[in-house]
Amino acid sequence: MRKRILFFAIVFVFAAGIRLLTYNFMRVRLNDASWFQHGSYGVFDNKARSILDGSGQLFWISDPARTDLAQYPPAYPWLVTAIYRITGNQSAHSVQIVQSILDLIVCIVLVTGVAVTAYGWPTAMAASVLGALSPLLAIVGVSPSADAPTTWFVVGGLWLLLIAARRESWRWAAGAGLLLGVACWIRVNPLYLCLFWAAALLILTRGTWQRRLVLGSAVVLATVLVISPIVIRNYLVFPDFSPTGGTIGANLWEGLGETELGRANGFLFGDDKMVERERVQRGLPADAPFEAMWPDGIKRDRERARESLAFIKQHPVWYAGVMLHRMWGMVKTAGAPLPYYGTSGINVTSEKCLPPGQQGGVLGLLVNVLGMIQSVSRYALLPLALVGIWIAMRWNWRVTAILLVTIFYYLVPGTFAHSEIRYVLTVHYLLPIFAGVAIIWSAATGRRFLHVNSGDKSAHSKNN
Repeated sequence: MRKRILFFAIVFVFAAGIRLLTYNFMRVRLNDASWFQHGSYGVFDNKARSILDGSGQLFWISDPARTDLAQYPPAYPWLVTAIYRITGNQSAHSVQIVQSILDLIVCIVLVTGVAVTAYGWPTAMAASVLGALSPLLAIVGVSPSADAPTTWFVVGGLWLLLIAARRESWRWAAGAGLLLGVACWIRVNPLYLCLFWAAALLILTRGTWQRRLVLGSAVVLATVLVISPIVIRNYLVFPDFSPTGGTIGANLWEGLGETELGRANGFLFGDDKMVERERVQRGLPADAPFEAMWPDGIKRDRERARESLAFIKQHPVWYAGVMLHRMWGMVKTAGAPLPYYGTSGINVTSEKCLPPGQQGGVLGLLVNVLGMIQSVSRYALLPLALVGIWIAMRWNWRVTAILLVTIFYYLVPGTFAHSEIRYVLTVHYLLPIFAGVAIIWSAATGRRFLHVNSGDKSAHSKNN
């Protein structure tokens, strides 16, 4: 136990060092759209400020014309509001500091917890190292956005789901659904994951069919119970009811704008381009107030969805190729990232992450060495994870299948519309775990090989 505590303490220090260096890099880039979507953060910032000055409401939407207020779930603005109030600093930097500290702790705990529950302590130790080194987990963790907090609850729910499957306990299954529902209060992306988790419990657990049905139902019902206030609010407030508040059509439409064929048929990538196109279609002057989700945001988003789906229906094979390209973009953590899908993080270097006066000497050298280790780990991660999936299926195919169902949700349905690598952060919590399986298996195989060879040599020397 003492050795494990010492090991994880060292991992924590390494993770903290990487997060601090990545934080230094991001701190001066919060107004740079190529690194941080400050426009989206501005929506949360405005909401938080309105709550604090009393002009905005925490949850209810009084004006049914304000469809833009339903664009995002309400929990992340609440978090921003709480941080503003506690710190007394109403800026993205205060949110960045708080989230960076929370994510450092939560990320290591969750990667370790899921790994040890699925495959044991050795795998958890290897996975924690890879998670600590991950440039993607670091850069999203130190960015003041809703992506990291959403993932905390999704991966936490997955951890409970593994325990539920092992113990055949509806209470643990309900806990998994509850955490997934909380995640949906932050970002809507994991909304339908509860159905995939329920199917996994129904098919993969060992109990009777009745027991499996209870487990699956517990996940779905708990998720529905938690998200029901948002659904009910949207139903009561808006004449054009939308459970998610919109944006699905925008993601589909802009996703087609990623492609050459889509652009040739009038689709464009970017909210600003989409809005200007719709402004021209409606004959509105350039100075008329007009946003992506206001006015008539829900109705307009349905129009985008219908137009996009009609085009996809005309080119189904081509669109399957588009989705495969997106899937590769979602897991490509090494080399230059693919266009449109966001950054996969940076390898820390003294030049990027340290003040000019500290870039030389021993500290600068250590930072550069750490960045080199990150570079090696990010290139090795995906090959190791693929090998690890194969080995993990042999170790415990039921548990592995549950993890793979979660990855499938983010990589297949999750890439039907435009996606970004930060949206599939849950996948990148799991890849280090599978890579850890491969490392532990390789180490064990190597030890057995050496033991057999040393035994053969000893027997040979005795015979002589």
